[in-house]
Amino acid sequence: MSSSALDNEPQHTAKTPNHPAPPHHPKTAMAARIALLVVLVAELMDILDQSVVLTALPAIQESTGAGPAASQWLTTGYSLPVAVGLITGGRLGDLYGRRRMLLIGTVVFTTASLLCGLAAGPGLLVAARALQGVGVALMIPQVLATLHVTFSGEDRAKAFGLYGAVLSLANVLGPVLGGLLTEADLFGLSWRPIFLVNVPVGLAVLILGRRFVPESTVQGADRLDLTGMLLSALAIVLVVFPLSEGHLRHWPWWCFALLAAGLLACAVFLRHQRRKQGDAPLVPLSLFRGRQFSGGMAAQLVHGLLCGLFFMTWTLYLQRGLGMSPLHAALAFVLLSLGELAGATIAAKSGGRFARRLPQTGALIASAAMAAYGFQAAAGRADLTLMAMTAPVVLIGFGLGMVSGPLADMSLARVPHEAAGAASGLFNTAIHLGIALGTALTALVFFATTGGTHDPALNRDAFITVLWWVGGFLVLMWALMFCLPRRANSRVGSTASHGPVD
Repeated sequence: MSSSALDNEPQHTAKTPNHPAPPHHPKTAMAARIALLVVLVAELMDILDQSVVLTALPAIQESTGAGPAASQWLTTGYSLPVAVGLITGGRLGDLYGRRRMLLIGTVVFTTASLLCGLAAGPGLLVAARALQGVGVALMIPQVLATLHVTFSGEDRAKAFGLYGAVLSLANVLGPVLGGLLTEADLFGLSWRPIFLVNVPVGLAVLILGRRFVPESTVQGADRLDLTGMLLSALAIVLVVFPLSEGHLRHWPWWCFALLAAGLLACAVFLRHQRRKQGDAPLVPLSLFRGRQFSGGMAAQLVHGLLCGLFFMTWTLYLQRGLGMSPLHAALAFVLLSLGELAGATIAAKSGGRFARRLPQTGALIASAAMAAYGFQAAAGRADLTLMAMTAPVVLIGFGLGMVSGPLADMSLARVPHEAAGAASGLFNTAIHLGIALGTALTALVFFATTGGTHDPALNRDAFITVLWWVGGFLVLMWALMFCLPRRANSRVGSTASHGPVD
């Protein structure tokens, strides 16, 4: 990255009197690359820790005596605080400094990771996982916000392309890393290194982040909308919790009651935000006036939905439907991640030249590959091998890899820099909510067919149905991306309007 990408910070990111400029600003191309590396590593830690426990779960259960409920909360207890806190975390970055919130979140996350690695029982482990989620909710909105206000032009497109590559790599690397570290049993610690490895990485983020990541805040904003924060947290909990728990508990009545209450809380939150516009709202509703951000948010929601539906059921299909071992199934994820990395690399190298055509092409490639995989799975049945499915799996990953970075880049491109944190929090919340919706949808399109059994034929039939659903969602995401700009130079600074861009 060129140094000019960082030298233009004062033009769009003003300092408040209470937040003087830090003594160290990146001024060289190398410093810009280090700043980019720091925020991408913070993102990597989050994505890895969402899934790293999956392959280590049997060892955790054996070591700590965790039952089914505690095992489930090792995932839910992490993801729920993340979903709840992203909007508030993004706004805190706008108000009190994005670098500051990134570093505070890293301290919380690193401390919680150490507690996870030292936990002797399931109670402390679940509590430490929840604390990890709090740290992530503070860290992650600052990643997109910092990229948005720090880089410009071709450097910006490349930075967001690398962001997409990190997402693609981490999504698949988590289960593989969890299995390898647990199997290695380093120093006789069994599963504990999957959390302890975050400690030195987190310390590196703290040291390098303080030195190289530029600070940015919003001019004159000095308070947080506490009522809005509480209402948004309540609404998200009431929506995400029943979606996460419902399919596991066979959808009892209270799940629907909580969902209804969550929708009511959303309505109250929106009414409150309308009244707060012009008076330090938690969410600047002007963000949604232009189709670029609102359409990008909708596409991101669908992206999370299809990922939540596909990856969960694909794991079950590989192991139950085709009888693969966990290690053999992990190799399939590696194939997909290689495809994603290739697609994300093309997105990064394109420098944003193709605007919305690039992620739309990726969505169509992934959709066509899903259809091919569906026909192959239906024809091959139980005899389908990893070698035979290599082409469609790699192409699915390749298409998805072309989506994440450009979608984030163009969705945020016209966001004023003073609202970057809030917009980043909303954008990240969209994919977490989408994943929760996708997970809930598995009850309708997968478990309704299998009945929860391990019968190979039923699991194969259910997964083939899932592939058609996912293909349909990819087409919907492609259509929503028509809201993104068709030209590569549709960007604004901090004083630009939110009008539609074509």
